[in-house]
Parts: sequence; structure tokens; C-alpha cells
Amino acid sequence: MYKKKLLFFGLISTLILLIALGSAAVSAHLTRENLQQSQIAQNLLTEHLQLSSTSYRLFKQLTDELLFGRGANQAKVRNKQQLINESLIRIKMLEVVQRKALGKEVTAGSIEDTEELRQLLTNIIDEFNAITADNLAQPLGQQSRVQFLLEDTIDNQFREAINAAVARQTRVVTTINTKIEVLNTAIVWVTIGLGVLTGPFIILGCFWLFNSLYQPLTVLKSGTDAIAAGNYNFRLPQTLDSEFSDLVRALNALVEKLAIHEAKAQANRKQLKYEVAQRTRELTEANKQLTNIDSRRRQFIADISHELRTPLTIIRGEAQVTLRQQALCEGDYRETLTAILEQAVSLSRLVDDMLLLIRAEMQQLHLEPEYTKLSQLIEHQVQSWQKVYAERQISFVHQIALEQSLFIDKQRIAQVIAILLENALKYSRSDSPVRVVLHAGTHGYTFSVEDEGDGISPADQAQIFERFVRLRGTGSGLGLGLPIAKAIIEAHQGSIQVTSERGHGARFSVFLPSQQSNRNENINRG
Repeated sequence: MYKKKLLFFGLISTLILLIALGSAAVSAHLTRENLQQSQIAQNLLTEHLQLSSTSYRLFKQLTDELLFGRGANQAKVRNKQQLINESLIRIKMLEVVQRKALGKEVTAGSIEDTEELRQLLTNIIDEFNAITADNLAQPLGQQSRVQFLLEDTIDNQFREAINAAVARQTRVVTTINTKIEVLNTAIVWVTIGLGVLTGPFIILGCFWLFNSLYQPLTVLKSGTDAIAAGNYNFRLPQTLDSEFSDLVRALNALVEKLAIHEAKAQANRKQLKYEVAQRTRELTEANKQLTNIDSRRRQFIADISHELRTPLTIIRGEAQVTLRQQALCEGDYRETLTAILEQAVSLSRLVDDMLLLIRAEMQQLHLEPEYTKLSQLIEHQVQSWQKVYAERQISFVHQIALEQSLFIDKQRIAQVIAILLENALKYSRSDSPVRVVLHAGTHGYTFSVEDEGDGISPADQAQIFERFVRLRGTGSGLGLGLPIAKAIIEAHQGSIQVTSERGHGARFSVFLPSQQSNRNENINRG
């Protein structure tokens, strides 16, 4: 039933709208045509007036030639003749357009009179030229030919012709303006008539449609308000019109589902409350860890600032001192450049360490793997550090009969061995030995660096591989060595661990998988 009501109302409204749009379109079209015709008529009237003014100025200049000689105003005469010809062309073109638009009855004589006017102008100009060429000896006032030209041809024939053209075009303008006024009056009355006819229908139709739709909408609103308030026992009546039956059934089904979901929600809220409390405890613990990390970050910024300031200060000081000297030998310059180079190398090493850690965190650590025997790499590092610490006892122990080559980055693994050896030598007594032991396992190789120092406390072991962490009681280093070692080993799919007891030294163990274990791993990242 509601569909029929809406369809009927829509059809009537569409019909009224189409009538209004059609009337507006016709009115706009007629108005545009009349305005175009009015513009053409105004232009023609303006051209006739301009032609009259230009023609009289030309006659005056031609008369001056009779009085003062043929060459007196030739340039001005030619200019006025050109203007007259152009004006006649425009008049003729506009009259053709006007006749097509208004018809021959309204524009009777326009094109024909213009041609006669053009011929008259030509005759007058030719007559002036002929009189000037004859150069008669008797006085000008006695020449009947000139008198006839000025009084009869110009004052009578030309004046009447141009006045007739202006009067005719004025009538055309008046006729067009009258048509526009009549059209505007008709449009106003048609608009008033349409408003009077359609206004009451639209008002009554809207009132009828509103009353027809309001009652079921009120019922639906009361039902949705009850559901929104949480009354899931409410049910909408099934007595509404057929158009609303599907909506009523859907809403009633929705209420039943909401009642079920509410019961489940109660149970879920209890569970959620418990999980939120548990998660809150976890987040509190994580926040504590983040606070600790932030504290270490702040400490690192302070340490790195100090570490950067020292070499930069030395570089600046060496340069300033050298520049202040008036005369220096080559040795002095070399000494200064050597000091600056040492500090620059130290800065470069610090920047390289930071870049390595950052790239490792971003999974962009670039490795250049090649087949290398781990025992040879360790032995080379042991020999190098033995030369640096000649007074220390550094031993390398391994009993591997058939050692396989590992597909590793030789320089990076050598860097790890150097870090572990340097830490072992730094944090142990000068008379205690340091041992490096290599073992072969089922899936790879493990080497360990052992010292007999003071050991590492359990609290320090938990965070020793984190960045910026330094062992208690030590004042040197930035705490980057072990994090770098861990990043390099993990990039090789390996692992690094520490075992230590307070007062019994420490052992760092590194596991590297064999080629068979990591053949399919992409360890060359970049």
C-alpha cells in the first residue's frame, strides 16, 4: 500500500516538475533569442549613427580640398573612406542576420536601402573628385555644380537616406523591446499560474504523505528506543502494513540475538576483567623494563657525547696549536697530523660500531661469506693478541681431526673473536691465563673464550649483551662490544652465551652452524 502511495505522489510531483522545467527552458530559449535580436538591432542602430557621423566628416574634408587644394587632407580622406566601407560591410552583415531572425516584414527595406545608401555615398565622393579634377577658373560660389552637390545631393538626398535608415532601425529596436516586455509579462503570469495550481497540491500531498508514514514510524521509534535502553524483552507488533513486515521481523530477531549476546557479554566481561588485570601487570613490568632501557639510553648519550667530545677536542686543539705557530718543521706537521689521524680513526671505529648495531636491528647487516676454517681464524687472532699482550698466556686448544669449512664472513667472525679476547684480557688479572677452546658438534662448531678473572654477577649476565651496558667497576668502553658480537653471530644463525660465577672467571661460548645446517639460510643481507 505504501508503495502505491509513494508512486502516485512521485508521479504527480515528477509531472509538475517536468512542466515547470519545460516552461523554464522555453522561456530561457525565447528570452535568449530576443536578447540576441535586441543586441543586433542596437548594433545596427549604432553603426548607422556612426556611418552618418563619419560621412559628414568626410564631406567636410572633401570640401576643404576644394578650397585649399587637392593634397590638403588626402590621408584623412582615405582614412574616412576606409571607415565608411568597413561600417557599410558590418551594417550589411548585421542586416542579413536580422532579416533571417525577424523576417522581411519587420526589416523591410533595410538591405535594399543600405545598398542605395552605399551607391549614393559613392556618387557623392566621385562628384567631389570630379569637381576637384576639373579645377574651374570661375569662383567657387558661382559654380552651380558645387551648389547642387552640397544643397541637393548631400543636404537633401543623403540626409533623408541616413535619417530614414536610423528611423527604420529605431522602429526595429522598439519592436524587439516590446516583444521582450510581452514575453517577460507572460513568463511572470505563467509562473504565478503554476504556483497557484501546484502549491496547494504539494502542500496537501505532503501533509497526506506525512500522516500516512508517521504512525508506523512512531511505532518503530518506540521499539528502537526500548531496544537501545536495554529492554531486550520488547517485541514490535506484527500488525503494521506489509511494507514494514520484513523490518519488524528483522528487528524482533535482532532483539533475540541481542539478548543472547548480552548474556555472553556478561561472562566475557568477567573474563576480560581478569585478563585486563593480568595484562596490566605485564604492561607494568614492561614499562619498568622500558624505563630501565631509557635510563641506559640516556647514560649512553652522555657517554657517547663524552667519547665524541674528547677526540674532537684533541683534533681541534692540535689544529689550533699548529696554526698558531709561526714556523714549523715537517716533523711538527707530521706529529700533528698523526694525532689528528688517530682521533679520526677512533671516531670512525665508534661510528662503524653504531652503524653495525643499527643495521643488525633493521635486518640489514651486510655479510660477505666465504668458506673458512674456524680453527685457522681463531689461531690467527690468538697469535695477534699474543703479540699485543706478550706478558700474558693465551692458549688455543682443539682436537678436531677432519674440520669442515664454514660459510661465514671471515672479517666479522674475526671481529667477534677479537672482542671476546679483549674482554677476557681486560677483565682478568695480568698473571692469569686466557684459553680459547674449539669443539665440533653434530650441527656445527662451538668455540669458547675462558678467563680466570673476577667473574660476572648474575644481574650483569642478564643484560650484558644489551647495548650501552658496562660491567660494574669498570670505567672504560661504551658497552658496545658484546652487543656487536651477538649481532654478528645471530646474523650467521648462531648463538652466544656466557657462563660465570663470581670470583671464578667467565666463559663466553659461541655456536656457529655447519654448512649443512645453514645452506638454505640467506645470511648475506643487505
